Amino acid sequence: MAHILIAEDEEGIARIIERGLRAEGHRTTVVADGLAALEAATVGDIDLLILDVGLPKMDGFTVLRMLRTMEEPVPVIMCTARDSVEDTVHGLDWGAEDYIAKPFRVEELVARVRLRLRQHADMQGGAGGQVDDGVLSAGGVVLDPGARTVTVDDTPVELSTREFELAKALMSHSGQTLSREQLLDRVWGYEVTGTSNVVDVYIRYLRAKLGAERIVTVRGIGYRFVT
Repeated sequence: MAHILIAEDEEGIARIIERGLRAEGHRTTVVADGLAALEAATVGDIDLLILDVGLPKMDGFTVLRMLRTMEEPVPVIMCTARDSVEDTVHGLDWGAEDYIAKPFRVEELVARVRLRLRQHADMQGGAGGQVDDGVLSAGGVVLDPGARTVTVDDTPVELSTREFELAKALMSHSGQTLSREQLLDRVWGYEVTGTSNVVDVYIRYLRAKLGAERIVTVRGIGYRFVT
């Protein structure tokens, strides 16, 4: 099973999370501040990090940003009492794989850990190792999943990880309407209860970079990428 790092300064919450993960057979390490979390995530054999935002010494967003700047691939689930869309987008933009707001049921967190570990293993080749290298082209936009590049009318465009995955999901079904729930499932891998407008936020980001006319809103249903 996996080695999970829990970065949580509230001892009671940390112990509850630890018990839930150990019941699943995982090995756990608990740290109570951001500096310790950064060190443990970079020098240890950590398979996944549960990272609280409000840590002393260094907050969780800073820890996440430094991990991604150092190109540390460890999957991160952000855990915080703050549940605004802006905080969610901020964490996901910096490369967090998931985001859960307190209070939460430990069963839900354990399920998300299970999902993120499986997805990370798939990306590393643990489930066949197939790389999607099929180039997508629609409406003057060319997206290359293998090279992770995007061009708009032959001009390179920089997309964040989530923007890229959202564009890929839309372009893979260009001409079809995808609901917000479908996009959440394809891009974030779970249903974000109460914060589904994170999709709308990222749609705005994509429209600004790819062209507003390329992504059509289908009122009451979702979004469609034009062909």
